[in-house]
Amino acid sequence: MGPRGSKVLSVRIDTELLERIGDHAAKRGMSVQDYVVRTLMREDFDERFKASVDRTQRFYAG
Repeated sequence: MGPRGSKVLSVRIDTELLERIGDHAAKRGMSVQDYVVRTLMREDFDERFKASVDRTQRFYAG
């Protein structure tokens, strides 16, 4: 995950949701852990990208 190392996060999750996540992960040939981490990373990137676009638009509109 990079030079910062890693930490452990324990999450209690509904059985049905875990099964659905497992299905999505399996379709991509990934473990549930890898699938969840990649999903969170993608969401974080999307939020940062949107914030950057918003700042750029405000800069040029101003």
